[in-house]
Amino acid sequence: MMIVELIDGDDFRSRLVDLGVAIPDGACPETCARMARRKYLEVGVPGLEEVVTELMSKTDVMLPSVRRAIEAHLLPMLSLPRSS
Repeated sequence: MMIVELIDGDDFRSRLVDLGVAIPDGACPETCARMARRKYLEVGVPGLEEVVTELMSKTDVMLPSVRRAIEAHLLPMLSLPRSS
């Protein structure tokens, strides 16, 4: 049996915090995506597009709440293709 590490809200938050986005502990994926979007629009977030692209290439191991947050708040702003 193979154990797969899922991309959950904590993973998503951690990736955004690593990029310099200040997000409170325990924030839901929706809040994380909104805060990243706000910072990106205000001052920019170097590396955000690359992180989003990488995460969206792994939707098979991503929790639906993370995927929905990225699709709703980050993909439209970054003009990246949606996964199917």
